[in-house]
Amino acid sequence: MIDYSPFWSTLEKSNENWYTLTQKYHISHSTLHRLKHNKDVSTKTLNDLCRILNCRIEDIVKYIPSDEDQML
Repeated sequence: MIDYSPFWSTLEKSNENWYTLTQKYHISHSTLHRLKHNKDVSTKTLNDLCRILNCRIEDIVKYIPSDEDQML
């Protein structure tokens, strides 16, 4: 399972917030909602967030093994 909880911690430590992400950087509300609920987002979005927050991918996302993952 992909978990975006690091993103929220990183965002909290930054000078940005939900409002600036949507208004200044044009990150959609639906994208932030998807992050909040650990849904799929594009690698472009992850790249944009890393640039905006000046952070590494590990500061936004982590992988957690889960039995609920789809079968390979």
